Order: sequence, then structure tokens, then C-alpha cells
Amino acid sequence: MKSILSNNVVWQEGKFFVAQCLNVDVSSFGETKDEALDNLKEALELYFEDNDAPFTSITKPEIVNTEIGYA
Repeated sequence: MKSILSNNVVWQEGKFFVAQCLNVDVSSFGETKDEALDNLKEALELYFEDNDAPFTSITKPEIVNTEIGYA
């Protein structure tokens, strides 16, 4: 069995927590942070079971706020 270390981000959106993998375009959610991360882990396992998609290594991810204008 192969193993990878993924970079994930978690935030609260309303009453749910959202967990997103930064290495591939996979996300999940749950009622707690731990549940969201557990659900993301399961989603990633299923994703890699069915895909040989490239995995992008990310070092030192940083959250950056950007102000934009829109109509």
C-alpha cells in the first residue's frame, strides 16, 4: 500500500466544517473539525484508489488575504 502526506486546510462555514486537500482537488465536510478531516481522509483514499492523478507536493502553504472589487 502506498502512503502520501497531504496538506489540508479546514474552516468553518455556517454550522459545518469544510476540509480541503491542497495537493489535489478533493474536499469534504462534517459537523466537527475532526469529522471533516476524517471524511476528507476517506474521500482521498477513494480518490487515489480510482485515479493515478498527479499529486502536487506543496511546501510551506500560506493563507494570504486579498481584497478584490466586484459589481
